[in-house]
Amino acid sequence: MFSAALSKKSNREDQTPSPAEHPTKMTDTLLCELRMQGRIAVPLVAMNLTWFAKLSVTTAFLGRLGELQLAGGVLGLTFANVTGFSVLNGLCGAMEPICGQAFGASNFKLLHKSLLMTTILLLLTTLPIAFLWLNVDRILICFGQQQDISLVARSYLFYLMPDLIITSFLFPLKSYLSSQSLTLPIMFASAFALALHIPLNMLLSEAKGLQGISMAVWVSDLVLVVLLALYVLVRENRKGSRWSEGGWWDQKLRDWINLLKLVGPCCLSSCLEWWCYEILMLLTGRLPNAKQAVGVLAIVMNFDYLLYAVMLSLATCASTRVSNELGSNRAGLARYSAHVTLGLSVASGIVGALVMVATRGVWGSLFSHDKGTVRGVKKTMLLMALVEVVNFPLSVCGGIVRGTARPWLATYANLGGFYLVALPLGVIFAFKARLQLAGLLMGFVAGVTVCLLLMLMFVVRMNWVQEAGKAQALACRNDVVTVSENARLGSNPDNISQMADA
Repeated sequence: MFSAALSKKSNREDQTPSPAEHPTKMTDTLLCELRMQGRIAVPLVAMNLTWFAKLSVTTAFLGRLGELQLAGGVLGLTFANVTGFSVLNGLCGAMEPICGQAFGASNFKLLHKSLLMTTILLLLTTLPIAFLWLNVDRILICFGQQQDISLVARSYLFYLMPDLIITSFLFPLKSYLSSQSLTLPIMFASAFALALHIPLNMLLSEAKGLQGISMAVWVSDLVLVVLLALYVLVRENRKGSRWSEGGWWDQKLRDWINLLKLVGPCCLSSCLEWWCYEILMLLTGRLPNAKQAVGVLAIVMNFDYLLYAVMLSLATCASTRVSNELGSNRAGLARYSAHVTLGLSVASGIVGALVMVATRGVWGSLFSHDKGTVRGVKKTMLLMALVEVVNFPLSVCGGIVRGTARPWLATYANLGGFYLVALPLGVIFAFKARLQLAGLLMGFVAGVTVCLLLMLMFVVRMNWVQEAGKAQALACRNDVVTVSENARLGSNPDNISQMADA
């Protein structure tokens, strides 16, 4: 044993690069990591853009029906996002660290059972959500909304209800594939569904009006689910596939406990941020110049959605890379991947902010010819650019802690940054200091900055070897070496070159 240890030590020393080779090694390692992350993130950016494009197509067809249908349909869609899809997306976030770490640990049984368990959980969650949707008109009227608009919103949501069931399959399928770095199929399937969504809207809006536009949403989502399900079936059943690994119906109490422990924090961290931006829009509606302010913010948020597609993709990329490496018991590579994605997010945030500042003079005129609105957009985009600089690394930090199966850290940060700083300060600046919309956004700049500082503190203080040990317990690998040994062997980022080639 002693001679074997000396031999291993000697081999490692022989592989140590000389000072002259070290910069080249570092560059090669960085390029390999960037190449792996690009394979994950770029298709996800395209996929997220198709989602926002689909939302724009739906809104455009609603606008063709008239002012009442547009107001009621958009209100119904907003209610659906806040009470339904944001919740389902948050719950599905619990699947990311489990599947990512299971894939890294080559525990395909856990991958299979997690897909099925998450789908069942989401299907059960649709029951209370459906009850809310059926009573949306009463809820909206209680909050002071006009009756005619509330009834149109109820009609829209009633015909959208099948999408709850379809989404309960769609979100887990996306997470199942992305946790294995299989993002190209999601991109192509999403693009096909978007291409189908336009003619579907043309046909169904002519035949059934508002109800037809609502139906087009879930029909195109159903096509997307079928395509992804077929891809999973074909991939899992091909020669030498993982279908024979089983695990589909092998759920144990421990598996459900592990999933449910992550469900609450993942859902809260996602929903708290989503809901905060909806509250921002509601507060904007109470400003003295509410009509113009709401219009300005809506136009600015349309640009924000484009950047959010990149932001969300980087966060998913960070979660996937970190969870895969921790599942493989390579603490050093997990830390390195996290730092690279964090660096990418900082650069992307700066570029996104610069693009926002550069286009602020023309962006408003694309949506409105009112000079006051265009001027408001030009000023507001300057403040929003500051928010984006912070938002990019904040989202990636959220992906990192999600990849380590510690999403409650993001929950604490979002609760503190958004609800204890951003909203109170925004209200004070907007209404007490009379800064109006600029005051609300100044509060948000302060809030997201506090949130980012908290998340960076969590990431910097993270014990990656300990996280690798926790990942082994969660992923249930039976064929690994001890945590300290394997984590130590995987602590050299130079090993990433072989992984990229594989």
